Amino acid sequence: MKQYYAVFDTNVLVSALLSRNAASPTVALLDHIIDRTIIPVYNEEILNEYNEVLHRSKFSFATERIDAVLAAIRSGIAADRTPAEWNFPDEEDIVFYEVALSVDEAYLITGNTRHFPPVSKVVTPAEMLRIVTGNV
Repeated sequence: MKQYYAVFDTNVLVSALLSRNAASPTVALLDHIIDRTIIPVYNEEILNEYNEVLHRSKFSFATERIDAVLAAIRSGIAADRTPAEWNFPDEEDIVFYEVALSVDEAYLITGNTRHFPPVSKVVTPAEMLRIVTGNV
């Protein structure tokens, strides 16, 4: 089984937890973490953002679901940042890109591709699902 490395932008996790459609790309990508097709790549800054955002009262996510998602992410690879030179529109996005840069074959999965450099490493959830399933 081929494995893929990926940094998940927070918006992808929020979308997966909000979705009621089990076939949505964001939900399918979480399933691929569980089956180890996708190996999450993260650092402590990213985990802290996930934890803070997923616990926001406006989402009302069950603590058990949040804990399960965070445990799945932690089952991956902790990585350092590799500095990137690009004019990011949102400084909070930089860490996601720089952690993805630190692992050669890692993708950055985001719903906001325009916030990142236009490179093949940065993909939408639907694009990543096509890569994983071989439907590129």
